[in-house]
Amino acid sequence: MNKRLVILGAGESGVGTAILGKAKGYDVFVSDYGEIKNSYKTVLNKQGLKWEENGHTTSQILNADVVMKSPGIPDTTPIVKELVANNIPVISEIEFASKYTDATLVAITGSNGKTTTTMLTGHILKQAGLQPGIAGNIGDSFAKMVSEQNLDTYVLEISSFQLDGVVDFAPHIAIILNVTPDHLDRYDNNFENYIASKFRIAANQKETDYLIYDADDPVTVDWLEKHPVKSQLLPFSLEKKFENGAFIEDNNLVIQIDNNTFKMATSNLTIKGKHNTKNAMAAATVANLLSIRKATIRESLEGFQGVEHRLEQVLKINNVQYINDSKATNVNATFYALDSMTAPTVWIVGGVDKGNDYRDLYPLINEKVKAIICLGVDNTKLMSHFGNMVDVIVETPSMSEAVKIAYKIAERDDKVLLSPACASFDLFENYEDRGRQFKNAVRDL
Repeated sequence: MNKRLVILGAGESGVGTAILGKAKGYDVFVSDYGEIKNSYKTVLNKQGLKWEENGHTTSQILNADVVMKSPGIPDTTPIVKELVANNIPVISEIEFASKYTDATLVAITGSNGKTTTTMLTGHILKQAGLQPGIAGNIGDSFAKMVSEQNLDTYVLEISSFQLDGVVDFAPHIAIILNVTPDHLDRYDNNFENYIASKFRIAANQKETDYLIYDADDPVTVDWLEKHPVKSQLLPFSLEKKFENGAFIEDNNLVIQIDNNTFKMATSNLTIKGKHNTKNAMAAATVANLLSIRKATIRESLEGFQGVEHRLEQVLKINNVQYINDSKATNVNATFYALDSMTAPTVWIVGGVDKGNDYRDLYPLINEKVKAIICLGVDNTKLMSHFGNMVDVIVETPSMSEAVKIAYKIAERDDKVLLSPACASFDLFENYEDRGRQFKNAVRDL
């Protein structure tokens, strides 16, 4: 009798897991509470898989041997609670797929910088002639890649939601970039729960594995002191130096691992800002562990162009630079963005607030922001926080209007920054849609 695999959610990770499950001989059933996109229906039908949409049939789900839950579905959903009550294992795609590959796994998490670090690490490995699978929270599904290709290395961007469904997953190299309050609505508004979720990335690592982490991040350092891991620790820092780890010395980025030293001038990094120096440190540390030539690492860091929707330079109009940072869906990401501004800034902010505390931004707003444009369905919280901090603060419910207002306010040599600090679902499909609408509106000026 084939084991029954039930998949909740028919998005990228759900459909990818269905394909892998079928290839591994499972009896697969896919159930989505909403509507399934036509492109995914086509794939499921082509594979001859059973599926349902617009609701869950309980009897078809509770007979599962194992359930893969898509990361967007909270644990508080009735069907998930019922599965747990019936002792049916509920896991994530990352957990399921990792059982079917012997590849070297590099797994990257953190509240901010995941995508940039994942893409940069993948870029270095490609420049070195490897063929890494780049998956997880970006691009193709990890499970689909495992079913279709026999790769020897994967670079995985992993969110806390994906880590919540991990049991045995153990990457050879794990990276925790930073941990700042985010998604607290999913963690009972308890920051400790969210931190614990991030650290599941290292929970199953062995003494022969590595954990790369930010030694300047007090939350990470404090957690590691109280909850030691088995893996070898490789810290990175802009302030401290280490025998083993990455640090800054005389304006050089230095990585030392077992007396093997890599060095390059920080001024040669194409991605700018302190946070990007840290992302580069993390990616270069991985490359060193995987024995990639120093010249290749250097060239890759000097040539990497960054990620769409992350401090992306769009256009200069009348000597005003327009910058798309739509991927900044939390306060910490926006902090980095404002911190890297070198001229008076017109800041476009707003969306679905995830329990944000905006106080960390006050000093940067006083120093750098000349006007604020609130772009959201409900801007009450933003207005109450920032209303008295700048001379100009306006509300608008549309991107084209926000960009037109910014164009009127901005003067020569100013910057216009879209860095929302919020999720996008009130006015947009997702942060990509929000970023594209911003870019189109700028091009239409």
